[in-house]
Amino acid sequence: IDMPETTTTDELVDMIATAVDQADGIIVQLPLPEKIDVEKVLEALPASHDVDRIGHEASADVSSELTPPVVAAFEHILQENGVSLSKKKVVVVGHGRLVGKPAAVWFERKGADVVVCDKSTSDLCAALSEADIVALGAGAPHLMKPDMIKRGVVILDAGTSEAGGKVVGDADPACEAEASLFTPVPGGI
Repeated sequence: IDMPETTTTDELVDMIATAVDQADGIIVQLPLPEKIDVEKVLEALPASHDVDRIGHEASADVSSELTPPVVAAFEHILQENGVSLSKKKVVVVGHGRLVGKPAAVWFERKGADVVVCDKSTSDLCAALSEADIVALGAGAPHLMKPDMIKRGVVILDAGTSEAGGKVVGDADPACEAEASLFTPVPGGI
């Protein structure tokens, strides 16, 4: 459902209520315009229809068997490549609703030792240098460089942003040479 730029928060909340009766699932495409109260919109999104698992109800339901899409992609890639999470040190870069927050919860549930950082973390280099697995979702072009990681690290790059007119990830593409597994942006997660 394409909403006009003049849409108010209340109109969007009403549209979600209407869509619940018409659809099996709802995705609220973020980011929303600044004039929209994102928290109110996400509060109106029932867990039963929350495809991205970002609404208040769905993200608070830690017992849910439904997996957020980015986390499901991480899980699939790791399983396909035989990567175990047990006792692995995982660094999640980013605190966002779509990548960082659900990834951190999922990795912890799977038995990993999880550290959550963001692009302004003062000891980001130290945290990354110890990671067995890095999950990126900061949206900072080429934030992670090859000299910041150890050889053999698994890099799951779900961070996307634009640099020089191109979509790029949080990992500098040169990181691939150091990694045992690397998901490129675009084309990976």
